[in-house]
Amino acid sequence: MLVCVDIGNTHTHVAVHRDGAFSVQRDIPTPLLDDAAEGLPAYLAALRIAPTASPLNSTVPPNPGPATAEGDAARGGIAFCSVVPAATPRLLAVAATFGLPVWQLTHAVRLGVPITYPRPAEIGQDRLANAAGAHALAPGRPAVVIDLGTAVTFDVITSEGGYEGGIITPGPALVTRYLHERTAQLPLVTDLDAPIPSVIGKSTAEAIRIGAVVGYAGLIQTLLDAVLAEFATRGLPSAEIFLSGGAAEFVHGRLRQPVRIVPDLALLGLAAAHVLNHR
Repeated sequence: MLVCVDIGNTHTHVAVHRDGAFSVQRDIPTPLLDDAAEGLPAYLAALRIAPTASPLNSTVPPNPGPATAEGDAARGGIAFCSVVPAATPRLLAVAATFGLPVWQLTHAVRLGVPITYPRPAEIGQDRLANAAGAHALAPGRPAVVIDLGTAVTFDVITSEGGYEGGIITPGPALVTRYLHERTAQLPLVTDLDAPIPSVIGKSTAEAIRIGAVVGYAGLIQTLLDAVLAEFATRGLPSAEIFLSGGAAEFVHGRLRQPVRIVPDLALLGLAAAHVLNHR
């Protein structure tokens, strides 16, 4: 029974894990993580958890009322992973204000699978959480986790090597932003969810959207084919393929292999690893 917090570069994903299920899920802009009105303090206050120390500022409700079932769950503490080191002390300060114990998923904790990556401390904590989540959903099976966020990461888990490593490439939003920032006339295209009726763009914005969405699926397919070809060369059984992250829908249905979309894979991995480390 705890609050799971996945701190990403752009957004922080938060949910209460209770009795094997998630509830009260929310995305918080990471720059606002400790904002009293829009960040984690407001989220915890909405769960009817009262600050036990001085509030971060006067807008945090000093006495939010009786605890709800979600509030009781949250009192189990906070489990978190972070790819933004500067955000960690901000989260710890919020937890201290609300009197909640904190547990951080790092390469040094039990994930359910070993780590054979040469420099484990370099691995993003979100990637480790994804590995723990993949193991929880497909124990003992090889897995490829494709997390499509600000950056796109491939993480490879095998029965013989555990977490072995992966691939990193820019996410679709980074591609469109880079085009805008590094060219004189290309606009910033942010509506990547807009329908694409044709792969022949009739405007500059439409052409950029096609490249970022349709073209991106081709990039992911090529990388996935290369990983699976290496699996075959090594004689490994077929891998479970997981898609996660905000841009997962961009490639779902455009890949040749069957995949499982698990939007909350990192949160699931956080909860599963927390159990392993608190038995």
